[in-house]
Amino acid sequence: MSELDFNTFRQRALAAGFDEALERHWPPDAVVATHSHDFDADAVVSAGEMWLSVNGQTRHLLPGDTFTLPRDTPHDERYGPEGATYWVARRKA
Repeated sequence: MSELDFNTFRQRALAAGFDEALERHWPPDAVVATHSHDFDADAVVSAGEMWLSVNGQTRHLLPGDTFTLPRDTPHDERYGPEGATYWVARRKA
C-alpha cells in the first residue's frame, strides 16, 4: 500500500466534501448479507481482503484497492480468513 495513512485519507475526504471518514475493522470470515446505506461511500482497503458484490458482480479487493458505493445501492460483503480493514469516507444526502 502507498504512503497514505488514515489521517491523510480523512483530511482529503473532508476537503472533498464528505461528512466523515472512518476506519472499519472486520473479523475473519465475516459475511454481511445484502443491505444498503443512506450515504455515498468512497473507500480503500488498508489490510486483509474482502469480496464486494453489487448487481451480480463480485470484486475481490486487496490492500490498496478502492471502491465506491452510491447511497441506496444493495450490496453484500465477505471478508477473508484474516479479516479486513478499510477506510471509508461517507457523504449523507
